[in-house]
Amino acid sequence: MSLQVELVSPERILYSGEAEMVIARTTDGEIAFMTGHAPFIGSLGVGAVTIHTTEGDDLRAAVHQGFVEVTGDKVTVLSDIAELVADIDAGRAQRALERAEQERGRAGDDEEAESEAEAALRRARLRVELAEA
Repeated sequence: MSLQVELVSPERILYSGEAEMVIARTTDGEIAFMTGHAPFIGSLGVGAVTIHTTEGDDLRAAVHQGFVEVTGDKVTVLSDIAELVADIDAGRAQRALERAEQERGRAGDDEEAESEAEAALRRARLRVELAEA
C-alpha cells in the first residue's frame, strides 16, 4: 500500500501522486511519513521535502514554511513558497544568497530587518544547497 501525496504552493501543484515515504522538516524537527502513520498536522520550517515515489524516484523540493497534514494514507504539504530542485536556477540561487548575506550585514541593530534578513538567508542557503546536490 502507498501514500497519496500532494505538494502544493499558492502558484501550483508541484506533485500529486503515490509515494512510499515523505520526509519533511517541521518546526519541531524532521519527520518521515509512511502508510499507516497516525493523523498529524505540523507547521513547516524552511527545509527540504523529499518524496520517495512508488516508481523509485526521489523528488526533492525547497519548502519555505507552511503546513503538513496526514490523514489516513494521504499526506498534504501546503507551502507558502515551494520549488522543485529541478526548477532551481543555481546561479540565481547563489546571487540571492550573496544579496541575503549583504542585507544581514546592513541590518545593524534593527531587529525586524535582522529577522527578515536571517529568514532570507535561510531560504537562499537551502536553495543553493539543493541546487548543488
